[in-house]
Amino acid sequence: MSAQSPGGNAPSKHGSQPGKLKANTLGLWDVVFMAVATSAPITVMSGNVPFSVGYGVGTGTPATYIWATVILTVFAVAYVSMARYVTSTAAFYGFISRGLGRVLGLGTGFMVTFSYIVFEASIIGIFSYFGHLAFKDQLGVDIHWVVFAVVGLLLIGFLTYFEISLAAKILTLLLATEIGILAIMAFGVLFHGGGPDGLMPQTLNPVNIFLPNGLQVAAPGLAMFIAFWSWTGFESTVMYGEESKNPKKIVPIATLIAVTGVGIFYTFVSWMSVAGNGANEAIALAQSANPLDMFFHPTDVFVGHGWVLVMEWLMMTGSFACAMAFHNAAARYMYSLGREGVLPSVLGKTHPKHGSPHVASFLQTGIAILWILGFWFFNKDPYLDVFVLLAVLGTFTLLIVQTVTMGAVFNYFRKHHPEENVWRTKIAPIIGGIGMLGVVVLMCLNLDTAAGPAASSLLFKLIPYIAAGLFIAGAALALYLRKTDPLRYETIGYVVLADDAHGPVLDEEDPEPLRPIDLETIRELERQQASGQLGRELDELELEKNLELDKD
Repeated sequence: MSAQSPGGNAPSKHGSQPGKLKANTLGLWDVVFMAVATSAPITVMSGNVPFSVGYGVGTGTPATYIWATVILTVFAVAYVSMARYVTSTAAFYGFISRGLGRVLGLGTGFMVTFSYIVFEASIIGIFSYFGHLAFKDQLGVDIHWVVFAVVGLLLIGFLTYFEISLAAKILTLLLATEIGILAIMAFGVLFHGGGPDGLMPQTLNPVNIFLPNGLQVAAPGLAMFIAFWSWTGFESTVMYGEESKNPKKIVPIATLIAVTGVGIFYTFVSWMSVAGNGANEAIALAQSANPLDMFFHPTDVFVGHGWVLVMEWLMMTGSFACAMAFHNAAARYMYSLGREGVLPSVLGKTHPKHGSPHVASFLQTGIAILWILGFWFFNKDPYLDVFVLLAVLGTFTLLIVQTVTMGAVFNYFRKHHPEENVWRTKIAPIIGGIGMLGVVVLMCLNLDTAAGPAASSLLFKLIPYIAAGLFIAGAALALYLRKTDPLRYETIGYVVLADDAHGPVLDEEDPEPLRPIDLETIRELERQQASGQLGRELDELELEKNLELDKD
């Protein structure tokens, strides 16, 4: 049967329904660019690479991106295998609910939703840091960072109110400029044969992640954690499935393009940033008071000083694009939980014209502003506290969810589609799960170092408890609904795009193909159950059945 919108409303003249995201809006490259924007190439390269060079594995940092590319590609193979069967903006939450059950699904759903909520505030922190520097250094205007942060969040809230295609166009433009400036720097170094030590191809040797490479002591765990941190957000391709054209084809392709494309680019740019400075200078700059010079210096030497000024502005716009991409992700997760009735149902509403989750988007803007004002009130630094601390908090919870997802993929195919390709549905989830578990262990061992000076804060000390509390809250709510509202419990993680509409799938144990059900039917059953009408109808059916048996 064809599922309808939650409210049972007919399509509007604009092609959207209340409660339904606007379908058939995003093409392949729209999805790719929106996912890559969340990875924030210029922010990641200018922030993470110097940290790894200075305190991780020195000039062996490019090799960490090779390792991360391989492991995350295997993860992506397993991840997109499930996306071919399940098209849901809930992504991780939906996958885990189907593979490991609704209790685990809602517990991790709360965790991943929180991750994306804090990521926007985190990235807007570094946006405001870059904005303050650019205006002060180049225009002589000293504007407080909190002004940049609040204005940036309000602008993001305004832009994401409209149809998703507008955000896709803006993100594509901003992403192209940040990738372009990094490529100009990297190719400038390459075409000039590198810096004082040449092109230094030895930095790409995978064995280097276990060596100090110019440092007194190697910290491979920290370096690998930073490398994996650099991909945060690539998984958001699946979130846009309900708004994509032919999602079961587009989403898997977009995910693999995003993972491998970002990996190759990160490896190349990090290699050229080291080669452009030379071994000793790269480490010295990475450990200096201004580690951004690790990118500014080779740009100045091999391309020209004017491009350094451009790069400074693009660091600001690139981080803005990343914050907007995370805003979209957070709003869609809250929308997903809202349309299932887990969060207030008003969050499950979409704009009748634009098809955007505008209510959830408004809430996300408000939450992000509160985060920023809280840090400002306590006189915290936009880079060391807002950006780093919230990024560590979000990454901690997200990586745990990614690890659990591999178990969900394995179990889902074992139960429902054992005939599927063994590599994609058995081997890849196992390897990907082991790889992600290793990253989680590295993260736990190096969390203090990754947080830097912010590690002394109360919020940092609460990170493990926040993650545990989120999971317990979600799992407890699922258990409560299972006992008190079984019909609502059945919808947890099961609202999908089916027959060009949304509908929950009700029986994960059914060996038959999963059946989409009209979400309005579930709401009607809930109303009947509350009024006692459903019980009377079931009693009448039981009586009729007994009478027929007596006749026989």
